[in-house]
Order: sequence, then C-alpha cells, then structure tokens
Amino acid sequence: MGLPIVAIIGRPNVGKSTLVNRLAKDKSAIVHDQPGITRDRTYIPGFWRDRDFLVVDTGGLVFHEDTEFLPLIRQQAMIALSEASAAIFVVDGTTGPTAADQEIANWLRQQKVPFFLAVNKCESPEQGLIQAAEFWNLGLGEPFPISAIHGNGTGDILDALIEHLPPTSEIEETNEINVAIVGRPNVGKSSLLNAFLGEQRAIVSPISGTTRDAIDTFIEHQGQSYRLIDTAGIRKKKHVEYGAEFFSINRAFKAIRRADVVLLVIDALDGITEQDQKLAGRIVEEGRAFVLVVNKWDAIEKDSYTIYDYQKQLEQRLNFTEWAETIFVSALTGQRVHKILELVNYAAEAHKRRVSTSVINEVLEEAIRWHSPTVSRAGKQGKIYYGTQVSSQPPTIALFVNDAKRFNDNYRRYIERQFRQQLGFKGTPIRLIWRSKKARDMETVVSSNRATRV
Repeated sequence: MGLPIVAIIGRPNVGKSTLVNRLAKDKSAIVHDQPGITRDRTYIPGFWRDRDFLVVDTGGLVFHEDTEFLPLIRQQAMIALSEASAAIFVVDGTTGPTAADQEIANWLRQQKVPFFLAVNKCESPEQGLIQAAEFWNLGLGEPFPISAIHGNGTGDILDALIEHLPPTSEIEETNEINVAIVGRPNVGKSSLLNAFLGEQRAIVSPISGTTRDAIDTFIEHQGQSYRLIDTAGIRKKKHVEYGAEFFSINRAFKAIRRADVVLLVIDALDGITEQDQKLAGRIVEEGRAFVLVVNKWDAIEKDSYTIYDYQKQLEQRLNFTEWAETIFVSALTGQRVHKILELVNYAAEAHKRRVSTSVINEVLEEAIRWHSPTVSRAGKQGKIYYGTQVSSQPPTIALFVNDAKRFNDNYRRYIERQFRQQLGFKGTPIRLIWRSKKARDMETVVSSNRATRV
C-alpha cells in the first residue's frame, strides 16, 4: 500500500494550488492569478502530525460548459477523487457561495469519499467565522474558515481529515524509481505517459503547452514501482514570457532535479534540434541518468538504412551523451513503449551503483598499463596514485594524482571510458574529480591503508 491521497477540489481560482503548497510545505503547484492554470492532476507529498500523504491538485471544476479543456479537466478531477482517501472542497470566502459551488456540492454528495469544506481567503479569524457561516447552506457540514496563503485554520481542517488516513507506520515503503518525462512542446510526452498507463491520464491535445504542471503518476511493472512525472514542454528561453508558461518550465526543471532517470523525448520528424541539445545538457549538468526516447517513429518513411542514419545523427549532435541508451518508439501505436522501463531500470541501477575502492584501482591499473599518461613538453608525466568512489547518484570518483594539470582532456575521457566499459555505468553520467597530492602525502595515505588492512 502506498501513501494515501488527499484530493483538492473546487471551481477555478479559489486558491486550490495555494492550499496544496501550504499542506505540502512546498511551492510545487503553480500559483498565478489567472483561472485555469492547473489543468491536470498533480501529486505532491504532504504531512500532518503522524500522517504522510499525497496531495492532489486538480484543475478548476466547471460543469455544463464544454469549451477548451474543461471536459478533460473534469475527467482528471473525477479520477483524482476516485483515487482519494479523503477530499477537501475549496470555496472562496470573499465571494460567498456561488451556483458553481452548489453544483460541485451536489456532485460531491453522490461520492463515497469523505470530504471537508474549506472556506479560503478568510484572512481575519473574526471575519472568517462570518464568511464561513454563509456556506452552511451548501449542506456539506461544518465549513472550516482558512487562509491558504497565511496558514490560518489549516490545522483545524487537517486534524479532522487525518482521522480518515492510516498512520505512517502502517504504510509499506516502496522502492520506487522517479522518472521525469521532458522535452520540447508537442513531442508526445503526455501521449507517452498515457501509453504507459493505457488510460487517459494526462490531457493530450495537438495544442502546444497543454500540460502546465509537473504531473506525478504511480505505476507498478513487474514488481517495480515507478513515479512518472509528466512535465510542460520546454521552449527556448527567449520565447517564454512571464506567466503560466514561465512557472511551468521552472517546475519541469525541478522535476529533472528530483528524478532518478529522465526520459528525454524528441520528435523523430523534427530531428535533433538545438533545444533538444540544451535539454540534454541540462540533464547532464544535474547529474541525472537518462534515456533518449525518439517518438513518432511510426511516422518516418523507412528503408534498411534509416535507423542507422538516424543513430549517426544522434551521435553527432548529442555526442556528450554517448553513454545514454536510445530507443525508437511510437506513443500513438504503443510500439516498443514497454521496453522503455527496462532501460529505466538499467539506468537507475547504474546511477546509484557503488563500487569498492579495490575494484576501482584494478580498473585504473589496467587502464594505465594499456595507455600511460602522456609526458608534457617539460618532460613531466602525470601519475595516478589511486581512486575511490566518494558518492553515487551520479557515481562520483575521486582520483588522487601528482598534478591534475598534467592530464589533458583526451586522457581524462579515456579514463572515463574505461570505467564505463569495465564497471557498466551505462545510462548515467559519471563524475571524475582529479585531486593533486604530493608524493609524500600519498605515501602516508598508502601506509595507513596497509595498516588498516593488516
């Protein structure tokens, strides 16, 4: 059993995302003074007292109107409620009850999930009681006056809500892999997510920018749990204006940072663009493992050389990610989608792998035997004393040498390739730290290591 889910429901612009951020002690949900900013359902970890849970932010519910994304938003909100252990219905205390609130209240009464009425924007405790009293007319029980922006009253509603959630001690831990799905707008990220699930989990539309928030979905495949994070399409910075898209892209970058593995989705029809290169560079900078997913492969006219020609193009334009696995898929038809998670598993395992110091030094000795460091014009040669892994995620190895400046880029790349080939670091960046040490200092270290082994 995973963490219980608390769904946040309400009409547009009543402060649902602000409340989510308050409950989660985080600013993961997009908050902007414009209705309809949240379209999909977004899962964010939260806690209160001895309870841990997932807060689900949903799009604003509007019934009896089918313009733009409203039918899809309703669908996402309904799915969120079907998954939830409890729900919070948010209304705006400054406007009083509206016809839209009454419609949602009538719908909620037909659901089996316990729900609580939060009257938001009650900034003054005294005035809040008066504002909240108006909402008894909805017939949903006690209205809780709260201020999501300041936190007033949120403790009271959470005290009542957690009675319907299991204690954290009763929740089984899951060894899940966090997988962020990133790419330019309209390359098929949400379609890929839905192909994994076999359901309309994320809103899919030919209109660029349909996904605005970073959306978490939990799946299990062959005994392994995954948190799939669908993100907003990332355009060139110069094309992005301050507002909803600006916040969405920041969330996408945060999703990369909290992922174990990133799926970089590119459009096979467009080829590798400059923006794809920049995104790949960002993933490497953040030290994330990743898989390159070439989507819409079904739309490419092929002959026996097509895939080889495309792979050459990838190698030329993304040569700094030659260690990443590449897979050609069609999210539309489901072609090879099931194989992506196998590559994710390999990359995640390599990303967190730890290798003993003795094994690292065996690889170093073999590498130096085949290709010793070059001698500089001054007749000085670099010398590697020993190496040790200092961290994982990504694997980071410190190499202690006589003078780091004596090792040129070619030799550093050679050592990195040897580690990859011998230790199987496929799918993850690895970092080498070259540390200069004097010979007499290293003699002390080596003697100490020998004494410890004895």
